[in-house]
Amino acid sequence: MPYRNLVVKPNERNSIYHRLDAEEAGWNYLNFEARLMNKGESFSEDTGENEYCIVLLSGNFKVSSNKGQWETRNGRKDVFSGIAHTLYLPRNTDFTFTALKDATDIAICRVATDEDHPPYLKQPEEAAIEFRGGDNASRQINSLLQPGFDCHKIVCVEVYTPAGNWSSYPAHKHDERKVDGNGNLLEADLEEVYFYKIDKPQGFAIQQVYTDDRSLNEIVKVHNNEMVLVPEGYHPVVAGHGYNVYYLNFLAGSDQSLANTPDPEQEWIFGTWKGMDPRLPMVTAEMNG
Repeated sequence: MPYRNLVVKPNERNSIYHRLDAEEAGWNYLNFEARLMNKGESFSEDTGENEYCIVLLSGNFKVSSNKGQWETRNGRKDVFSGIAHTLYLPRNTDFTFTALKDATDIAICRVATDEDHPPYLKQPEEAAIEFRGGDNASRQINSLLQPGFDCHKIVCVEVYTPAGNWSSYPAHKHDERKVDGNGNLLEADLEEVYFYKIDKPQGFAIQQVYTDDRSLNEIVKVHNNEMVLVPEGYHPVVAGHGYNVYYLNFLAGSDQSLANTPDPEQEWIFGTWKGMDPRLPMVTAEMNG
């Protein structure tokens, strides 16, 4: 049965503190998991008919598999102390993941695929950094599995929003596949999760998820390690004053793309900004380790 509440809270008593299956969420593609592991702890899986994206939130790890071996040495202390290592694993990969530090925190996206792509460990310095918006809608986007990455369906970015700023704004949606007369993609039909980290334990963000007809129109308050599901509609965010906000986006659907449509009532805001927030960048690859 689909979630009635768009906010999914963590199970803090379990090392696997999030596990969301696509069927449980009421959608078709996106499966999500988050684990917090101690040094030396490991788990083994076979990706089967799925592609995996594993994002290192903190700590270090090594992976041995039938497709290769990988190890991180300059993982970040937390998400506010550097940029992610991102491991892509294709289908039919038998692997063992081992934490090399206490408090090794990872997020995993799993999506069914009928395609074969090469495994790859993307280093922090390879992640393109983009500043988007302006003024108090400035934020930093790190591309982890960006559109065009050699995979089938997964897209992954991490977003840093300075305290008090708006993010994912002006609001946009990607819930209907649209092409123009020449076949160019205008909007993809994507499922999405927002997985949050806040730099102070009492911190929070506010997120709205709404459709044009307001058949869906929810405003939620989210805290550290909580997740918001975006099955459809526009989905802007604002960081609580005094609290820097991080969110990890996993997306999957009709296309390996971020093509979207902005809310027509907010399109006028594009191009009106006077400058970029001087607090950016909030993180760089040089901070890692």
